[in-house]
Amino acid sequence: EVQLQASGGGLVQAGGSLRLSCATSGITFDDIAISWFRRVPGKEREAVSCISNVDDSIYYEDSVKGRFTISRDKAKSTVYLQMDSLKPEDTAVYYCAADTFQRLATVVDEYLYWGQGTQVTVSS
Repeated sequence: EVQLQASGGGLVQAGGSLRLSCATSGITFDDIAISWFRRVPGKEREAVSCISNVDDSIYYEDSVKGRFTISRDKAKSTVYLQMDSLKPEDTAVYYCAADTFQRLATVVDEYLYWGQGTQVTVSS
């Protein structure tokens, strides 16, 4: 059974930092792409960042470039999202998703496996 366990959300002031973690199990870590999506009430889920464990390519949504960093620990089958210089507009529920892609994938409907959401709240 494939499982994704997301953690690390919380409440932080603007300018602060948080690190989200997505621990995977039941899937071959080297064969997958993992994305972080976020959802704001009333809006569609959007891709924030993606990493491909197949070709090591990385994607960042424009609004987070230079502030967020995606990384992985293959020994722990875990992907991280370091979020620095947080802004109130980063407030959302963040989800990790994974699937066996040979490339980056940033479309919600492409992903079969999802972790539970973790709330990130940035106060002004």
